[in-house]
Amino acid sequence: MIERADQLVLNYVSKAADAAHGVLRADQRLDFAKRLRARIEVERGGSQNAREVAKVLARFGDPVALVEREARRLAEAAAADQAGAADTGQRAAEGTGSTKRFPTIVDDPDPPPGVRAYRRIAQERLERQAPPGRGLPFAGLRRAAMAGANPMATGGRDARTIVKEHPRETAAMVILVVAALLVPFDLPLLAIFPVPLVVWAGAAVMVLFSESWWPRDRFLGAGAPLLGYLVGGVLVGGLRVGGEPGLNAFLTQFWAVSGTMFMIGTALGVVWLAYRLLDVS
Repeated sequence: MIERADQLVLNYVSKAADAAHGVLRADQRLDFAKRLRARIEVERGGSQNAREVAKVLARFGDPVALVEREARRLAEAAAADQAGAADTGQRAAEGTGSTKRFPTIVDDPDPPPGVRAYRRIAQERLERQAPPGRGLPFAGLRRAAMAGANPMATGGRDARTIVKEHPRETAAMVILVVAALLVPFDLPLLAIFPVPLVVWAGAAVMVLFSESWWPRDRFLGAGAPLLGYLVGGVLVGGLRVGGEPGLNAFLTQFWAVSGTMFMIGTALGVVWLAYRLLDVS
């Protein structure tokens, strides 16, 4: 999470520096980027939480708008300096019989190779930060389908990269799958609790305390197995009872299908968590 928070700041400052290219001089652009980075660090207050840093950057607004504001500020300062020195300049021009002409300030037409390489790296990071296909239906699902195939089609990110970046989240999803796979086995109880339920509870705690998912996704992913066990067991068990009356008949059908519904709920929850993890990444 620390690396993700620093990456967000670097991407934001890089985007602002790119927007300043062609608008500010090289020295102005460097000074602007330094002051922007320092201001972000002050507002950030040393936080290493990616979500909090994202909120801080959102308060700064569009980097292009910051560049435009900086350009207006520099233009107003230059106009004030010229107004203060107008009389002196005019008298000097009259004394020499010539007109002082200032060259037009333009940015470097062909930046050095090092600058071009830095811009290319910054652009790649910006493209990686913005998920491809944003706004298109099922864009995250398409990236999930391609994550194990061609990394170039997913902005340089494949399933292996995401697993390395989110080891705890991956472990939580694996433990959820293990909990579902233990259902068919007749294992002894732990105190009064079935082993799959205990394993699920441990995985649910890992999911709920993760910061890589939004709270809604955490509750949906962790609660899907239990929801399938209870709601699915009640609905399917009730349908299977049919016209046979009595609570015992209902409980018999409930216990017969609740384990299967727990496995189905786990599968849906893990698929959702994996999809959202890929989408957020």
